[in-house]
Amino acid sequence: MDYFSEGLTQAVALLLALDPETFSAVWTTAIVTALALIASLVMGLPLGFALGHFRFPGRRGARLFVDWMLSLPTVVIGLIVYALLTSRGPLGEWGLLFSVPGMAFGLTLLGLPIVVSMTATAVESTDTRLTQTLLSLGADRWQLLLATLIEARFAMALAAATAFGRIVSEIGIAMMVGGNIKWHTRTITTAIALETGKGEFATGIALGIVLMLVALVVNLLVGLLRGRSNGTGGVSGGGGA
Repeated sequence: MDYFSEGLTQAVALLLALDPETFSAVWTTAIVTALALIASLVMGLPLGFALGHFRFPGRRGARLFVDWMLSLPTVVIGLIVYALLTSRGPLGEWGLLFSVPGMAFGLTLLGLPIVVSMTATAVESTDTRLTQTLLSLGADRWQLLLATLIEARFAMALAAATAFGRIVSEIGIAMMVGGNIKWHTRTITTAIALETGKGEFATGIALGIVLMLVALVVNLLVGLLRGRSNGTGGVSGGGGA
């Protein structure tokens, strides 16, 4: 275990010294994750809300498609995005392959179905007695939409936190679409895989510590949001009774 303790000591030293190479991967991860998460939320929250709130032809098929996207292996998503962005692909002229925006595009396809599915489930799970009560009080369509949105707010925030955790820890899409280019597209996960394979155990541990801290914060946030969501649902149900 000496190599592990030595690696841990060197890793802490790298973090405390703000090692440029180590924090380059951290910074790239932060940018890519932020771009992918924002895109997933901007598109996913309205789509998920519409999928859960409205009844329209093809709704069942749309839900099946979203669930299918959730089950796709990430390496397949990476392959699809690579084929789209390569110079011979339909989006090749955009020059996004092996770039931060290209990675964000691929990770958006990973986070989007998570946001859509969890938001739709949250909206579908809202207390139906709320709608009946509001209708009896003369509420219009927009007031019903707003009330449903408020009722599902914590569950929708939970969807955002879950998507964030999935995006920030992804390695397959980041490796295939980003190319793991040093100082440019190398993320925490791809750097851990590369540095550990090279025998640079200290750098791998340093980045692993950062990723574990991020995972800890995300899990604490998810637990808090899940408790708030369940607590809100319990209050609504008790009030309806």
